Amino acid sequence: MNLEQEKELAAKEAVKLLGDNMIVGLGTGSSSVYAIREIAKLVSNGLKIKAVPTSNKTKELAEALNIPLIDINLINSIDITIDGADEFTSDLILIKGGGGALLREKIVASLTKQEIIIADSSKEVKQIGKFKVPIEVIPFASNYILSQIKVLNGIGKIRMEGDRPFKTDQANNIIDADFGIISDPASLSKKLNDINGIVGHGIFIGLTSKVIMGKGDSTIIFD
Repeated sequence: MNLEQEKELAAKEAVKLLGDNMIVGLGTGSSSVYAIREIAKLVSNGLKIKAVPTSNKTKELAEALNIPLIDINLINSIDITIDGADEFTSDLILIKGGGGALLREKIVASLTKQEIIIADSSKEVKQIGKFKVPIEVIPFASNYILSQIKVLNGIGKIRMEGDRPFKTDQANNIIDADFGIISDPASLSKKLNDINGIVGHGIFIGLTSKVIMGKGDSTIIFD
């Protein structure tokens, strides 16, 4: 089986957790697309939910598939979110943000009672850090933050889209920062949070309820 099939298997397993009258967070990225398509099938068969998208791209897909949406500012909590990850460990530490939606994804995860991450088997690592840490920054502060990443022994680079900086849905920049293998993710997360001008970063700790990973023709659950 290939990695795309593993993503689809994980998505099909995750949507089994959904029930009527739930508020459901919809993730962003290639794994989440499989989940959104599965959720759309359930909705067309009568499942009653309202969904909160984590990006404009996800919002457009959900609308095209007739999944009812609700404004995040009209709710106090989300029952289940199904999202992907760029890397995860067995103790549920993640790197997210390869698709550029990390800020909204982290806000949605923070509001969510049960954050379900779906992934293919290539995303499991012993320690995070092979995948660069996406950091969403206010454009005004980009150069300052690049210097602060150096102080933390990292190498940062502004993400580009063609010949200009990539823009998030909040019109911010993303710096992809290489810290090597991260032995103390909690410490690095706190240090990044303390830098003025960083709006959010892609280290997710204490936000995930379980990871459902496709592996060959079955799924493995980490919780």
